[in-house]
Amino acid sequence: MASSLTRRRFLWTTGAAGMGLSAIARAQSPAVSPNAKLRVLSIGVVGTIGAEDRRQVASHPLVEIAGLCDVDAGALAQAAKEHPQAFTCRDYREAFASHGDEFDAVIVSTPDHSHAPILLTAMAHHKHVYGQKPLVHQLEELVMVEKALAARPALVTQLGNQRMALAGRRAAVAILRQGMLGKAVEAHVWINSPNDRTYFNLDRGLAEPSPPPPDLDWNLWLGPCATVPYRSGMAPVVWRSWWNYGSNGLGDWGCHVLDVLFYAYDELQSPIAVLSHCPQAPNPEFHPHPCRTTVTYAVDSTNFAHRQFPIHYSDSAQAPSRAALGLPAGKFADDNVTVVVCEGGVLTLTAPGRLEVWREGKLTAGLKMPGLPELPPLNHWHAWVDTCLGRKTELRSPFKDALRITEAVQLAVKASRFRGQELRWDRASLSFTNHQEASDTLVRRHYREGFAPPQV
Repeated sequence: MASSLTRRRFLWTTGAAGMGLSAIARAQSPAVSPNAKLRVLSIGVVGTIGAEDRRQVASHPLVEIAGLCDVDAGALAQAAKEHPQAFTCRDYREAFASHGDEFDAVIVSTPDHSHAPILLTAMAHHKHVYGQKPLVHQLEELVMVEKALAARPALVTQLGNQRMALAGRRAAVAILRQGMLGKAVEAHVWINSPNDRTYFNLDRGLAEPSPPPPDLDWNLWLGPCATVPYRSGMAPVVWRSWWNYGSNGLGDWGCHVLDVLFYAYDELQSPIAVLSHCPQAPNPEFHPHPCRTTVTYAVDSTNFAHRQFPIHYSDSAQAPSRAALGLPAGKFADDNVTVVVCEGGVLTLTAPGRLEVWREGKLTAGLKMPGLPELPPLNHWHAWVDTCLGRKTELRSPFKDALRITEAVQLAVKASRFRGQELRWDRASLSFTNHQEASDTLVRRHYREGFAPPQV
């Protein structure tokens, strides 16, 4: 049953997680026998993807949904019908403070702004984590998660980029890693998002303050963000367009279309620069669209044709010229596409996994390329569960890989505030070395008291 979280209990919990003063901080990851069930807490149980994540994980025969947590009472009641034995609560902090010994792993399927506070709380309490994309909302949070991974190496983590399990996408990684098309020159990636008013405030209209929906705990929904009045078009679903809560179209789809690049090329560690072109002027409340962004990496490897590798990443279905890519006239097979231009050919890959290889204008179906490894079926959600249970499997994508993907995504998202200005990024100092204002405004947020991510 839901209950209020006492201040004493909350302070004890966050203090122990952040400062390492309790037995929790000294313990190892949850001891789960391969023959036991994995007890899972689902946070964000319906929403845009929460129901699918929960049901896919629950479909594993060795999973028990032990707890349900959601700031929306209606969503919580809906999920509770499917899992009547699970405990329920509205506040994720209560789940860890009052029920921490009842679950081993956590699904985080909440809006972007609350990802890092929740998943870092889970890691502080030695829970395995499945976290939705983009992994974090703030650039500083990349380092927070990186430190948590170093402190909790036994934890099993997974990003919600389920398309990486598709055979075509895994084959694309193999083709590029093995250098079948020669040295890489550049990548072009584009998505059709934002394109759906169900999830986006496409007009960027600012409604008048109004009472929140009766089932929504607005204070808990805001979480780490500053207290502001509710306005129609903010929550519970239409939040992606908002600067403080979502990551717009680029963040919505980035991890689904950029992932293969980071699996193919280990050299793509951290970008050196980002440049965004957006016709819309910066807006204090909303992300702009359409945007065209170039994220540049410095590389020194025989896998690349040059010392720089640019990724051109666009939203709003802004596809590049096929002629410029050396492709014949026609249309791309999807509106969410990854193209890698190499010296020996061009690889095109749709989000659903349709893979094509073009050499001198001739097409080869990607899955028929010689030298590919076997690509047996892979259930993305079950792979996480199996790994938590100690079973060896192919895990795509653990947080160590998700950090590289998310860094590129969020740099593209954030740079839209300084359109037409190339920002030189230095991950080590968490700063844009040529732009103090960008460093001051794009890297971190001031967390509301009681909702800051714990230091793991």
